[in-house]
Amino acid sequence: MWRINIMKSIKHLFFILLAVLVTATAAAQSDAFKLPKYEKFTLGNGLTVYLMEQHEVPMINVSVILPAGAIYDGTQNGLASLTATALKHGTKSMTQSQLEEELDYIGATLNTYASKESAGLSAKFAAKDRDKVMNIIKEVLTTPVFDAKEFEKEKQRTLAGLEQAKESPRSVIDDYYNGMLYSGHVYANPVSGRVSTVSKITRDDVAKFYKSFYMPNGAAIAVVGDFNPKEMKTKLTTLFNSWAKGTAPANVANKPVTAPTGAQVLLVNKDDARETTFYIGGPGINRSNPDFVAVEVINTVLGGRFTSWLNDELRVNTGLTYGARSNFAPLKNAGTFQISTFTATKNTEAAMDKALEVYNKLHTKGIDENTLTSAKNYVKGGFPPRYETAGQLASLLTQMYWYGFDESFINNFQKTVDELTVDKAKSIVTKYFPKNNLQFVMVGKAEDIRKVASKYGKVTEVQIKDDGVLKAF
Repeated sequence: MWRINIMKSIKHLFFILLAVLVTATAAAQSDAFKLPKYEKFTLGNGLTVYLMEQHEVPMINVSVILPAGAIYDGTQNGLASLTATALKHGTKSMTQSQLEEELDYIGATLNTYASKESAGLSAKFAAKDRDKVMNIIKEVLTTPVFDAKEFEKEKQRTLAGLEQAKESPRSVIDDYYNGMLYSGHVYANPVSGRVSTVSKITRDDVAKFYKSFYMPNGAAIAVVGDFNPKEMKTKLTTLFNSWAKGTAPANVANKPVTAPTGAQVLLVNKDDARETTFYIGGPGINRSNPDFVAVEVINTVLGGRFTSWLNDELRVNTGLTYGARSNFAPLKNAGTFQISTFTATKNTEAAMDKALEVYNKLHTKGIDENTLTSAKNYVKGGFPPRYETAGQLASLLTQMYWYGFDESFINNFQKTVDELTVDKAKSIVTKYFPKNNLQFVMVGKAEDIRKVASKYGKVTEVQIKDDGVLKAF
């Protein structure tokens, strides 16, 4: 036993030393980090364009963002996601097979997706193939045909994926948690949809959604890589100026989110579960919150890195789980905070109590100077690597557009981190880390954990094998 404990201690020490080394190295590099120069302009149809030269590698990355996310699904959950995927099912001049073969032949990638608030496209290709791939991007965005046969295949794959996800608590717990925290709000819409809604979506529904939400005004495209800015500006103007301007969708997400008025527990029964996967948390912050950076630093201490308080207590010191973390998930108008982990069914109560004990420590004891300094160095050190590649920079530019922040967030990041004091950290914890009316989602075998669940709040029980809809809140 003593050998096992020594090995655990050595392993833990190794990870700490490694984290310190990486943080120190990256922190030194972060001193001079500034967002590279870029150009921004708007076409006559309202499309916002970002251009950033990066000549180190003969590659180009493109990122596009549009107001066409799951918040616009209405009662057809999954519609935004299916629409985004169906963009690649062929265009007026290329079938899906031709499109895939063309991209594969030149080693280019092109992906489309939908998220909670937006839809998007990302692409990566060699600079020498600029004209060819940019033409394909233009066609995918502006002249998709939504092939009926390919749509049905995709729909069946989606339905199979939704059923399969029910076998993995970690694949579905986010949707349950969002359903609790965003009850009655469009942010509760599950991006991938539900079996009952996806099964009813037709090819015509997708075409209609596209016509309503895919438009240049309200959208942005960022191009980063090895190109001549003047030539690229001309190319983009020629390609996209003819994209017809539409009626911008209403901001359906600006309705206030109702805060919980009491502790609630959603118990999701999975009869064959041998583990309990759980979230503990409450309302978080939106992306434009002025204390966004300070919250990130403090969350690093709680559960944002391997040597966090949560991971130390639940993984290293007690062995109750393989890992525990905490996270803020900000959106334009709201956000959530959650502590997340999983544990053997028999350890459910011990793990949840330990997580709450650690979280309570944040509120009662706060963060001392040494701990805060460590977290600040870690956050500063990890910041530049987020924006090292052309793909990361292209995504950053469209995120800047979507959330309405500029390069000052990047250029002043280190200064903002350094300005966080122990006293300020204490007020941040009090203001943004929910303490009362905590919300719990537990996915596991209800028969074995029902009594434990009742300890934490009013319990509502649902079955994971059902449609996955949270209608109780």
